[in-house]
Amino acid sequence: MLQFLSDLQQFTFLQYAILTGLLASIACGVMGTYVVARRITYIAGGIAHCVLGGMGAALYLQKVHGWSGLHPLYGALVAALLAAVIIGLVSLKARQREDTVIGALWAVGMAVGILFISQTPGYNENLMSYLFGNILMVSADQLWLILALDILVVAAGLIFYNQFQAVCFDEEFARLRGVPVEFFYLLLLCLTALTVVLLVSVVGVIMVIALLTLPVAIANFFVRTLWQIMILGTFLSMAFTSGGLVLSYRPNLPAGATIIILAGAVYLLVISVRCLLWRRN
Repeated sequence: MLQFLSDLQQFTFLQYAILTGLLASIACGVMGTYVVARRITYIAGGIAHCVLGGMGAALYLQKVHGWSGLHPLYGALVAALLAAVIIGLVSLKARQREDTVIGALWAVGMAVGILFISQTPGYNENLMSYLFGNILMVSADQLWLILALDILVVAAGLIFYNQFQAVCFDEEFARLRGVPVEFFYLLLLCLTALTVVLLVSVVGVIMVIALLTLPVAIANFFVRTLWQIMILGTFLSMAFTSGGLVLSYRPNLPAGATIIILAGAVYLLVISVRCLLWRRN
């Protein structure tokens, strides 16, 4: 802990890592609340795994075809939004085939990403960092991009708070009140896609869903209203990302995996304590 705090004052990459975790946690707390309330974790999972396809394609174009300005996060952004729109439209128009499309996009997105990365000379080793995250390697440009996405996600999530709440809990009532449910559902999925892109830099493609849902799930045990869950979920996510960085630093463990293990351990602890208290009562 002391070593981490000492190095934090000296090394820019640690400062960027902390900032990235804190910024991503804000969007995670807001959008994670909607994802859990709407019960679309499986959709978010499909979007998350399509991200690898976009990142792999962007990396291939950057290194093989000389598109130097094309950062992998841009590819992730395009792939995530495209997957969100496809899944959302299928969900609205053909509910009985929704799970099949999500499964197909999930598998194809991962496969496309692996294929492009395998064809990028000298960059096969980056696959692990995309799958499990590498928060210690976030650059200043990435940090600004994450900040911009964060502002967009949080602003939209708060501005349309009432509409999203209606869509999450009572679609029929929302329609009766004149709320364009289909539009706000697609917007919710697109904002979820942006949040997924934010979290890819922190914990990677594989563990995005855990960080998107675990802090909110823990918050749900202690508070009830949607805005309270958002606030507590945000602070818990900040604690997990910062705590995971501290715990992983000295023994040189993967930061993304450590963050998720910490969040998962706290979640299991909370469930266990609640079960014990329930039995006693």
